Amino acid sequence: MEPQLLHAVADSVATVVIHHPAKRNAMTAEMWRALPPLLDRLAADPDVRALVLTGEGGTFCAGADISTLQGSPQEAQGLAVRAEEALAAFPKPTLAAVRGHCVGGGSQLAAACDLRFAEEGALFGVTPAKLGIVYAASSTRRLVSLVGPATTKYLLFSGELIDTERALRSGLVDEALPAGELGKRVAEFTRVLVSRSQLTQAAAKEFADGRTDRDAHWAGQARGSGDTAEGVAAFLERRQPRFTWNVPTSG
Repeated sequence: MEPQLLHAVADSVATVVIHHPAKRNAMTAEMWRALPPLLDRLAADPDVRALVLTGEGGTFCAGADISTLQGSPQEAQGLAVRAEEALAAFPKPTLAAVRGHCVGGGSQLAAACDLRFAEEGALFGVTPAKLGIVYAASSTRRLVSLVGPATTKYLLFSGELIDTERALRSGLVDEALPAGELGKRVAEFTRVLVSRSQLTQAAAKEFADGRTDRDAHWAGQARGSGDTAEGVAAFLERRQPRFTWNVPTSG
């Protein structure tokens, strides 16, 4: 099978799989290009309420396929940044499920997700210093927002890999799972995500990402959504709420 991004939707969760096992799921130029339009389609699907990004087999993503850097490294980096920005802008909750190596462009994609769950034994690294590449400013700022300036400098200055325990301690990983438990935990947690109010999630995602000009917009959405009334009624009636607000497909 050619290197590609596979995807499926089940139980309101879209799963995108980085598939290039011959090169530890390294991202080719075609794969970088394919990610933004795929995300657009999934974001517009009302049946999708959350997205999981993972890698084929026992590796998340070993970075960019180095052959893509032989022509124009700047163009290759631009493709990666556009894919990263598209993932960060996905309007519904996103979760990176990480096994094995999550390096270079793999860490770039994982950092663009809202959450990162990793299996023990996973390794993380941001490696442009090994290639003499200036890491994009936007990607650097995103990393700082996750792990702080000191850990960002450690990762970028050295290009060294860190283990799951250190990634969890630094804030790069949200949950670390024993071997064999990642899939079960991701399924369990995404069931929680899809049961919650998309209104709450969409507003929280914007606010947490630093958006400061949408307070009135979200207040208006809350007034007209019916989600608050449904949530309160469900709580008082001791039943599961049936939230109906959806992310607008027009963006």
